[in-house]
Amino acid sequence: MSNTTSAALTAPDFPSPFAEFWRGFSRNRGATAALAFMALLVLAALFAPWLAPHSPIEQYRDALLTPPAWAEGGSWRFILGSDELGRDILSRLIHGARISLWIGVVSVLCSMIPGVVLGLLAAFYPTRLGTVIMRLMDIMMALPSLLLAVAIVAVLGPGLANTMLAIAIVSLPSYVRLTRASAMTELTRDYVVASRLAGAGTLRLMFSTVLPNCMAPIIVQATLGFSSAILDAAALGFLGLGAQPPLPEWGTMLAAARDYIERAWWVVTMPGLTILLTVLALNLMGDGLRDALDPRLKQHD
Repeated sequence: MSNTTSAALTAPDFPSPFAEFWRGFSRNRGATAALAFMALLVLAALFAPWLAPHSPIEQYRDALLTPPAWAEGGSWRFILGSDELGRDILSRLIHGARISLWIGVVSVLCSMIPGVVLGLLAAFYPTRLGTVIMRLMDIMMALPSLLLAVAIVAVLGPGLANTMLAIAIVSLPSYVRLTRASAMTELTRDYVVASRLAGAGTLRLMFSTVLPNCMAPIIVQATLGFSSAILDAAALGFLGLGAQPPLPEWGTMLAAARDYIERAWWVVTMPGLTILLTVLALNLMGDGLRDALDPRLKQHD
């Protein structure tokens, strides 16, 4: 009985996968701060109707181009000021977070899911199907991403749905190439050979054996793709091809404010700063995820 008790007391305590992941992620202080910022942004987007002091489309004709509260002539009624139509900028930024985050989520999912499937097909059938898929991806990558997105939206017509579709198509090659490279590396592993010898089918090998071991770089790419999607959506909105007024999308806000840069700096600065901080936070989170998920980059005490 004593031997059993002593063995139990001296048994090593292995950390859970989540605890090990958080240990690697939290080492990157920039990623931790970025995660806190994104958590606040998501909460603001979810509770926008209750957090926003005004309606994002309501116009106050007696307060056109009101400066921020701390500036001369400002008012705490409009903390970040008002735009050229008298709309509260803070309320539009909070509601705009919903649109921008939704664009990022939908675009990433619509590009990642087919990209992973095509990448796996290219890795498992490299001679015929893989060649066709990769040559098509090479053609898409030969075109500038923003130019291709503009061309797609110009053909389909401006709007939020077409913007998300265009961004998803533009982002597709990166997921295909990354998944194919990761899967081809895994196909040479002993556990895949053992699964083949055990009689596992192709679909089982793809999605149950190989794909789980390829998810770490795909997750990092999805995080970075999220920031790229927000930037592309803002660029399309600035060009008038994205979300259409009166939707409070950040790029559309920049486009509407470009004529007031000299006499109302806050109308351009606030949405521009919001885009900058959001994209920076997502990129920092991507770095933290890479450090936590890639075993070659994990630091040991």
